Amino acid sequence: MLPESVRSILSLRTFPSLWRILNEHRLLIPTAALGAVAILFRYALSRRRRTPKSADLRRFARNLATGKGDDLQNYDIVIVGGGTAGCVLASRLSEDPSLSVLLLEAGSSSLHNPLSRVPAMYPQFFHSEYDYDLYTVPQEHAGMKRKFHPRGTETFHPYLTFFHYGAPSDFDQWAELQGGQIGASEWRFDHFNQYLRKFENFHSSEDRPLVDASVRGARGPMPCGFFANVSDGAKRFLKACGKAGIPLNQDFNTAKGTLGVNAVMTFIDPRGRRVTTESAYLTPEVLARQNLTVATRVQVTRVMFRQMKGKRPRAVAVHLKDAHGDAFEVKARREVVLSAGAIHTPQLLMLSGIGPAAHLSAYSIPVITDLPGVGSHLMDHPEISFHFRDKTKSVLAGLSHDPRRHGRFDLLATLWRLALVVQYELTGRGPLTTIVAEALAFVRSSDAPLLAKAGVTLPNPDDIEDSSTGRDAPDLELLLSPMAWLEHACGAYPKGYHFGLHEVLLRPTSLGTIRLNSADPSDPPLIDPQYLSTKHDVQVLIRGARLLANILYQHPLADMLDPSGSSDTSGLLNHDLASKSDAELEALIRDRVETIYHPTSTARMAPLEDGGVVDPYLRVYGVEGLRVCDASIFPTITSGHTVSPTIAVAEKAADMIIEALRS
Repeated sequence: MLPESVRSILSLRTFPSLWRILNEHRLLIPTAALGAVAILFRYALSRRRRTPKSADLRRFARNLATGKGDDLQNYDIVIVGGGTAGCVLASRLSEDPSLSVLLLEAGSSSLHNPLSRVPAMYPQFFHSEYDYDLYTVPQEHAGMKRKFHPRGTETFHPYLTFFHYGAPSDFDQWAELQGGQIGASEWRFDHFNQYLRKFENFHSSEDRPLVDASVRGARGPMPCGFFANVSDGAKRFLKACGKAGIPLNQDFNTAKGTLGVNAVMTFIDPRGRRVTTESAYLTPEVLARQNLTVATRVQVTRVMFRQMKGKRPRAVAVHLKDAHGDAFEVKARREVVLSAGAIHTPQLLMLSGIGPAAHLSAYSIPVITDLPGVGSHLMDHPEISFHFRDKTKSVLAGLSHDPRRHGRFDLLATLWRLALVVQYELTGRGPLTTIVAEALAFVRSSDAPLLAKAGVTLPNPDDIEDSSTGRDAPDLELLLSPMAWLEHACGAYPKGYHFGLHEVLLRPTSLGTIRLNSADPSDPPLIDPQYLSTKHDVQVLIRGARLLANILYQHPLADMLDPSGSSDTSGLLNHDLASKSDAELEALIRDRVETIYHPTSTARMAPLEDGGVVDPYLRVYGVEGLRVCDASIFPTITSGHTVSPTIAVAEKAADMIIEALRS
């Protein structure tokens, strides 16, 4: 039996109580030591788990410089990219023992790092070896700033924890945008929903007894449920939204739609561990399959094609480099599937000669097929943050201030963090299970009664551009985070306790591009989201700011506001949000716009004449044996978090590929 003092620690949720008990029982140093031991123990266990390893390419590929290597080994399917979609594909396709599958990943396995399973730890991976450290080009409509654009392996993908579909009408629109092509109707929600549920392994929770488990998936590999931290601030936000006119929605992911407010379901298992498609789909049993090979730390540089007279070019191999820079070729007998994400998939297509002909010719890349849609139509969810001083001094609000970012070491803060690690390691609960955006509200910016409560009068309905996919679909996401941050939690934030309110534009009309910076595969592409380039996007975000201001001053959320924040002169705090003019809000929005990590639609599924890159079966136009399977195929961005739809796309793609190969 654990001592009463230790059992008290394990049940704590707030910083003051934790600090008091640790000090009263003189457990601060022992608890910190135990935290360090727990980290080392978790790390040792993670190293024992069977995980994908860096492969000796000579076993299955030919060295292009020396000609040495296995030139006889052909794989039926070569998957490029071991991220969200690639892991799903590799697992599902290798279920058929007659198919040989090769998965190529530029990064390393996330499972080697125990921190990758801790929900709150994702900022630790920004600007690290796990991050491509990408930036946008200077944004013309956002102060000419280059915006950090985190991209990398699943290890740090911050919003992979959100289990959210978007609106059912989003997928109906996907089908409509296919122009009546064969297979288009299978993307409608009533059909596609089977794949959304296929990956689910829903765990019910005493905290959410009203969720109808009968409409949730129960046999999939991805555990999901309500096991994330819900802070006191998040609970206050939920009540404030209700007073502001936003109704409670028990489950955002049903045919009824996603409008309303609640804590969000997550990909966090009952033990508090963050779930990724690697951990869920590439289990030790899957990795032991004889027909599946997984190679990490290999960079694919281009897809190779065989051209025969009178026939379309066919993808037959990929060129790649290992960690030492040596070039290899591996052959694909049946198909190559690109799953490198909305940034790197179009880059790889263009490097392979598929894309806008004039752009490729500028870099002396031989054109295989002229596809202007490659790298075009980039859509992303822009996010705006507003900051407030928190007089409740919650544990997570304290994390806003990290002394290390000021070049200082704070012993007490470090010991405190280790104490939280102990709580997490022993219980799977506590502040370290936060997903940061702990409470969400999905609303329509054209909801006149809701806006009237915030003092906003809409213009003539005929003058409002509605970019949503239906009357029950949102175009704004409002959320509370129990901490505040700058530059994706990488910037130095002032000392003190702070929380944040945020808005996300779910249906932007600003469209950007991905373009090559050179013909060198190691050279990052040019990312230009064109944030806030349309009047519509700015107007919707101004309305969203008005809604947040109204929510902020509803009790009990208003009780969190520290009055001292009103006299702040740093320009970071926004206690005067309600009194700002539209012009002042627009300036603030343009200054603070950031990505929320949801780029899509750069190799979109649409008719060729509409700028499409792939057909409803995800086959690349103009060539044979090449498909794309990741968020780049989204015809338009969904009105919510994009991970769940991406997993479902991969589930559907696996079925389509197997059916095609068997026919």
